[in-house]
Formats: sequence, C-alpha cells, structure tokens
Amino acid sequence: MRTTLFLLLAASALAQTPRPGVNYDEAKVGNDPLPDLKLTTADDWTQKRRPEILKLFEDHVYGKTPADIGTPKFEVTATKTDALGGLATRKFIHISLPNHPAWAGMDVMLYTPNAVKAAPCIVGFSFGGNHAVSTETDVPLSTRWMRESKDKNIVDHRATEATRGTESSRWPLEMILKRGFAVATAYYGDIEPDNANGWKEGLRAAVSKDGANTVWKDGEWGAIGAWSWGLSRIADYLQTDPLIDGKHLAVFGHSRLGKTSLWAGVQDERFGIVISNDSGEGGAALMRRDFGETTAIITKAFPHWFTPNYSSYAGNAAACPVDMHMLIALAAPRPIYIASAAEDHWADQTGEFLSGKFASPVYALFGKRGIVVDAPPAIDTPVGDFIGYHNRTGKHDVTDYDWTQYLNFAARHWAK
Repeated sequence: MRTTLFLLLAASALAQTPRPGVNYDEAKVGNDPLPDLKLTTADDWTQKRRPEILKLFEDHVYGKTPADIGTPKFEVTATKTDALGGLATRKFIHISLPNHPAWAGMDVMLYTPNAVKAAPCIVGFSFGGNHAVSTETDVPLSTRWMRESKDKNIVDHRATEATRGTESSRWPLEMILKRGFAVATAYYGDIEPDNANGWKEGLRAAVSKDGANTVWKDGEWGAIGAWSWGLSRIADYLQTDPLIDGKHLAVFGHSRLGKTSLWAGVQDERFGIVISNDSGEGGAALMRRDFGETTAIITKAFPHWFTPNYSSYAGNAAACPVDMHMLIALAAPRPIYIASAAEDHWADQTGEFLSGKFASPVYALFGKRGIVVDAPPAIDTPVGDFIGYHNRTGKHDVTDYDWTQYLNFAARHWAK
C-alpha cells in the first residue's frame, strides 16, 4: 500500500506567529510519498513486519534500548492513606539499579483512589517534578537539575518553593482519581537531565562501560529512549502493587514527553493504551511534511533526544525509511490516542491527524476501526475508535478537555 502525504485540507495556519524560515502554508508542505506499510495479514504484521519497523525506528530515530541494564530495586519510602482530603492513598517509591549505583535513581509518586480496590493507572513523566504535579505541600521538593524557567520559578536550574503545584493544571489529580484511575508519575530529569550533556549525569552514562566518555554511535539510544526506559520501570513496579490493576496501564505524555510516551508504548505492550498530547515532530507528526517544526530544526535544537544518525535526515526526510504513521501503527491493535491544539501549529496538527489516519489500515487487519474520516475534524470534535484524535481549542498545553477525552477513551476500551 503506497500512501501519499496529503488530503484535501481546509485548515490554515494564519494564527501562527511566524518564525523565520518556518513554513505554515499548507500549499508548501511538499508531497513526498510515505514509506509503505506493506500490509498482508495480522499474523504477518505481528510476526514479521512489526519487528522490522520497530528495528528501523531503533536504527534511525530513537536508538535501541540496551537489554542488559540490570534488575531494578523498588523501595516504598512513604505512604499517606488520606491524601487529597481522603480521596486517595499516596506513595513514594524510589527505583534504583543496584548494579549501577552511579545512577541516582528516580522517585515515583503514586496516587491511588481509595474508592477502588485495584485501579487502572495512568503512567507519565512530569517536566517539573512531583512537587509541581501535586498541590499537597508535604510532597518533597526535587533537588535535581531542571531547565531554567522564570515563569515556573526555576532558579539556577533548581526548583524553588514557588514551583509547587505549577503543573497541577496539567495533572488534574482529583478529576482522574474520581473517575477511578490511579496516577503514577516521576520527574523525567531523574532519568536524564534534559540538556545536551545531561546524559553524562544520568542513566545513560551510569550504565555505559565508558561512562561520561561514551561516544554515541548510530543506532544507540538517546534521551527519549532513556526516558522511555524509565516509564517501563514504573510499569515494573506497578505490577507488584496490590492497589493497581497491572493489566490496565496507560502511558501518557505531553510535548517531548508525548514523543517519549509513544516510544515507550510501542516498545512495552504492558501499556494497554498509549496517549500522545501535542507530541509534534519526532512524535506523532509526519516528518515528511514541511510544516512547523521539522527534522532539521529539532535535531539541531535537541540532538540528544535521538540516535545520532536521525540528524542525517535534516532537510532530507524523504530518505528516512520510516515516518510517524508507522510509529502509531506499532501500537496496533492496542488503543492509541493522538491530540493536537488549535493554536499549536509548531506541532503540525494536520501531520498528527494524518499519522493516525494512515496507521488505521494496520488496525483494520485486526478487525479494529481506527480513524475513518477523510479530513481533520472540527475543533473540539473527537474522532476515531481504536485510534482516537482531537484538535482542542487553545495552545500547546494539557487541559481538562484533553483529560476528559483520555479518561473517556480509556474507560470505553477497558470496559470492552
């Protein structure tokens, strides 16, 4: 099956603030054909084609996660049974690698609804730390390196007391818990600080034989691969907690962490639902579309996120053997949700929609409906079945509207 990039689209990008050298004109996105999914049967996809495509993403985009890092250790460091006014039980779990003590480990914050015996769980990383996600003042303040931000009160790359609750709007804990879902989160910088040399202080250096002197080769993992590994270690712990239904885990992420949730979700099938919020270039958006952020832009700004040779496709996306509809397809037949925001043209909303649309034939092999509409839907109008999509009013963010769709999506599919 040979798929071309484009449908007849009415969407325009007039609301986008122009950036020099960046295209926001649908008439100029190009028309390179997408790589062929080579569909035959569900068995052939599962046994042959899917492993081939997964390896292509390892070799050319994210790098391969090492298989011999070691067994993680879990230590529950604190439990509070009357969290959020009695709504939930809150635990902190420290995850470490005894075989690699140079890695400081990560601190997971788990909220479980007290009204549910064993709850399904949403798993995802935060940008600002556990104390930024929760409004509870007894949540320990992260001491790890953070990206400088005056708006979020990060000073000298460290959190301050003023950073408490600054991500709580992106993590509406009470809404999620009242719907019967648990939440497991940690600071992504616990795995690896998000800067070009952050790996030297993080997991990748700690588990590499050459440590901070490692020279990364094509096909070796970048930061997205390391962060994805961390999400799977949270899943490891959740399998052991009696307050969690370990057969019903969803992985969620926003922006660069949306890229991370996609990569974690396609690698680790214990995540029964995969959710990508405004993940854009290097995530759900088709790389062959020259619209908003491109491969050239992202690999120049954030080369540490990817395997080294991904940058070779800067300005030459057509040479890459994969595109992101193939990433979405790797989740099949598990449900996957892709979300965009109407003012977030940098992330290419149409490119995100098209990835879901063009991944849908793989779901059809399994008798599952993906996205069957032919063009992007109206704003605030969710579409799709096993592949869900919406384009929400607003900017690059996570809102209650987004969470309402995700929780409805999970409840619907897990009720089947």
